[in-house]
Amino acid sequence: MPEDRTAIGVQYSSSTQPKITTHYSVIPRENDDRWKDTEMERFSDEADVIVVGGGPAGLSCAIKIKQLAKEKGKDIRVCLFEKAQEIGMHTLSGACLEPRALKELFPDWKERGAPLHTPVKHDRFAILTKNWRIPIPILKGFPMHNDGNYVVRLGNVVKWLGEQAEELEVEIYPGFACTDILYHDDGSVKGIATNDVGIHKDGSPKDNFERGMEFHAKVTIFSEGCHGALAKQLYLNQDFNLRENCDPQAYGIGIKEVWSVDKSKWKPGTVDHTIGWPLDRNTYGGSFLYHLDEGEPLVAVGFVTALDYSNPYLNPFREFQRFKHHPSVRGVFEGGTRIAYGARALNEGGLQNIPKLAFPGGCLIGCSPGFMNGPKIKGTHTAMKSGIVAGEAVFNALTDDERTNETQGLYVPEYEEMLKKSWLWKELKSVRNVRLSFDTFLGWYGGLLYTGLFYVLGRGKEPWTFKTKGPDYKHLLPASECKQIEYPKPDNKISFDLLSSIALSGTNHEHDQPAHLTLKNDDIPVMRNLAVFDGPEQRFCPAGVYEYVPLEGGQDGEMRLQINAQNCVHCKTCDIKDPSQNINWVCPEGGGGPAYNGM
Repeated sequence: MPEDRTAIGVQYSSSTQPKITTHYSVIPRENDDRWKDTEMERFSDEADVIVVGGGPAGLSCAIKIKQLAKEKGKDIRVCLFEKAQEIGMHTLSGACLEPRALKELFPDWKERGAPLHTPVKHDRFAILTKNWRIPIPILKGFPMHNDGNYVVRLGNVVKWLGEQAEELEVEIYPGFACTDILYHDDGSVKGIATNDVGIHKDGSPKDNFERGMEFHAKVTIFSEGCHGALAKQLYLNQDFNLRENCDPQAYGIGIKEVWSVDKSKWKPGTVDHTIGWPLDRNTYGGSFLYHLDEGEPLVAVGFVTALDYSNPYLNPFREFQRFKHHPSVRGVFEGGTRIAYGARALNEGGLQNIPKLAFPGGCLIGCSPGFMNGPKIKGTHTAMKSGIVAGEAVFNALTDDERTNETQGLYVPEYEEMLKKSWLWKELKSVRNVRLSFDTFLGWYGGLLYTGLFYVLGRGKEPWTFKTKGPDYKHLLPASECKQIEYPKPDNKISFDLLSSIALSGTNHEHDQPAHLTLKNDDIPVMRNLAVFDGPEQRFCPAGVYEYVPLEGGQDGEMRLQINAQNCVHCKTCDIKDPSQNINWVCPEGGGGPAYNGM
């Protein structure tokens, strides 16, 4: 199949496969008689600033604007929208937090009761082979050196940030998914619209159908997290050309569990990272294992697999389950109980992957454009810093009475200029080549060598910058060129199957709504993904959303794709890794998705 038929943004009609996609973003309602008598007018409201996404970056930005408004005696209305039912409920990270940005935002964070309970006491790093662990010393100056950092449950930190924001009178609207970007006549961003609710699975309106609301603002700040749905729309805006001068973003999939372990094996403040087994030397990834100190013997464990892997038979979830059986790790979990599960895609690109950040009417902050420091395995402090800087720039622009603007939506290029002068930019510049150094024929051997020579010794002062070798989905090879991977069966003590794992995420969606995992062409999964790549979506999805099942009434061996949208944990991996770029993740009805408790 020619590559241009799988380009993002192209839509097709389905002919040979059963109808799967019914979402209005693919199937227009204008030509559907079922909608002809439905009231489609939206009510609207106005604010000075709209923030899309209630994670660390969005909340930090909203807080900074309101702090400055209070300090300067200005009245600025800030509205923040979060698709999760509660703030922090969709947040998932390791997480080992560097508190630098938090200290800038709240110098008195300890007195305010920020939930940073576990200072790092012991740092460990190792290369794993199938049976052995090879320790690598972590010296001061190494990216993984965690002195002064804290092991946290990031969802709890985000919930606390939400409480601080509300004290400053930020208007927070949880359970509201933003699905459309609104534009002024001159092309600048006008605001957002929340999603419609009350639509049947077949795409027809229910009796209780309600149109979403429009919210207009002088500036709209997009902080949706990694691979945000609205950010994708912005990247397709040819007037903005936000990705014109940057490399494609690089991604990983992080899968995490929380365990209650035997107290004798609990070492609060211990941080343990590994690379190597069970991945081969040419597949980037590794593990984290953090011992929390929150009144009970909890351990957070996870595994990150870079999404530029080439073998379509690789299964990130099963690699994680296999990792837990390593002789150096297994003992931590023996006799323990797994109490939580989740997954999330993360940015792995460097400075060269960051798009243009400001545009008429808005800006991008946090993990949406991608400020992850890959070698440190940290992105919260950089995401928060971007939000703080954006908040300062936007506040200054809003309160400058002598400012002139050429567009109806306020354009704040100072945000990007200020960011490039901050410690965040300096930090990311120093590590810009580290992740890509693992992509040579030497694999992670070469990456470790490069990190030692050019980061630890030179702090990224080398005069060159590596280029990303295309988007992750293009790295996948046809199944005929790859070897199948045999994974051991779960023992239900240390390792588990996918369905029992999903149950621990608490994920839930209204069943009678159009699937939010939309297909531009319902035929492509079988015609191309299954035929050429042996259906990789049924392996790279960490939530069992995609299944190939026998086609009812079809010939022997004829298959169809089944989408179990209710299982989705909003990780966005399918949208990133689909080799045909036929899957487009859109927001389901607000409030749906995982129900993480301090992940």
